[in-house]
Amino acid sequence: MNVQIYTTLGILFLIAINANSSSPQINSNSVLVALLDSHYTELSELIEKALLLQTLEQAVSHHNITIFAPDNEALTLHLDPQFKRFLFEPGNLKSLQNLLLFHVIPYRVGSDDWPEDSGSGSGAHFQTLLTEEQLQLLTSSGRKVINGLGFVTRPDDVTRHDGLIHGIEKLLVPRSVQEDFNRRRSLTSISAVQPEGAPVVDPRTNRLKNKKQVTEPPAGSPPELPVYDAMAPGPGLAPAPAPGPGGPRHHFDGESQVKDFIQTLLHYGGYNELADILVNLTALATEMGKLVSEGYVLTVLAPNDEAMAKLTAERLGEAGAAESIVYYHLIPEYQTEESMYNSVRRFGKVEYDTLRVGRKVVAEEADGSVKFGSGEESGYLFDPDIYTDGRISVQGIDGVLFPKEEEEREAVKARPGPPVAEVKVVAEQRRGKLLEVTCSILGAFGQHSQFTSCH
Repeated sequence: MNVQIYTTLGILFLIAINANSSSPQINSNSVLVALLDSHYTELSELIEKALLLQTLEQAVSHHNITIFAPDNEALTLHLDPQFKRFLFEPGNLKSLQNLLLFHVIPYRVGSDDWPEDSGSGSGAHFQTLLTEEQLQLLTSSGRKVINGLGFVTRPDDVTRHDGLIHGIEKLLVPRSVQEDFNRRRSLTSISAVQPEGAPVVDPRTNRLKNKKQVTEPPAGSPPELPVYDAMAPGPGLAPAPAPGPGGPRHHFDGESQVKDFIQTLLHYGGYNELADILVNLTALATEMGKLVSEGYVLTVLAPNDEAMAKLTAERLGEAGAAESIVYYHLIPEYQTEESMYNSVRRFGKVEYDTLRVGRKVVAEEADGSVKFGSGEESGYLFDPDIYTDGRISVQGIDGVLFPKEEEEREAVKARPGPPVAEVKVVAEQRRGKLLEVTCSILGAFGQHSQFTSCH
């Protein structure tokens, strides 16, 4: 028995040793910990958003590193807004990672180790953590220069045993990231798509007609295909809007875009319940992907987990309840936080169609934000523009929305106390009252005993 116990303990000890050896242990005095606690807060947030902490931990565990950290002003005020939007798009995570790795070299290069001015202006080249990209360090007119453009403003700002941080005045952009941005800005990836008209349907057979037999409709025209046929059959479905460029050839990869926005919800945090409903409890994610592939656009009003937790079992227990709830939060338009706020500011109340038949969601301005619904079943625009890619827009709200008639029905059910039965009011019989008065008068004159009705 003792031999078995010692053997088990030995195996557990070996597993613990292997686990510790596989994951690097970072000291609390590490340069990475100092970076996260430093005044370079914008750079720290970018590193966390790019999921690079583990990569940097691996680098620190093998050798010293030198980090060139742009100050907060360079990342907030002096950065091109279009370039910043490009970096934060979910599909450009690799470009953001390459940009940040370009600011780290796997060597310790302090102020004393900086290449001196040799007069040739060539300086020294150091390999960065970004493969096939190097940084040129040189000294010009007594100032430390990086790549001939950026200057070091705070040399040796943070120094630790495993690395150091130099403060620089601007963001360093590698050539590969700049090319990706230029390609996206020139729209070469989508300009090759030829816009085409919607499919033409024979109303007798409900099938597509041969294109050779009909004239080509103008690009962007609404489809003659019944709008209900664009969606899978289910409870509470509503017509989708006319498709944009793309049509039946599936130039848009709707399934990938839906997958990206669901992953964005999970990484964003606080919207796990909605993601679970879309993927596991229903087939709505697949349905949304098909709609986007056909050229439709969607705006998702996403209730957060706190709002979803308030749903009662009665509302979720009915057949098709989850689909009905989600369809009422899908707007067949592409709306952003700015466009919706401008609409409610200008027109007061705005009604948006939903993917639930005959149901519209009402939006209005309230407390400097956009409020959806009315009464207790309302929600404010809580987390704007969680995901925006031109086809799908996700706006976080802090409440679950229901149509007005459902709100009234639930309000009646929620009234406390048993139901009050109707009480019929019966008119009093005046004959008994008159007889009582007559008998009292006769009694006063002593004639009370002569009338049997008074006994």
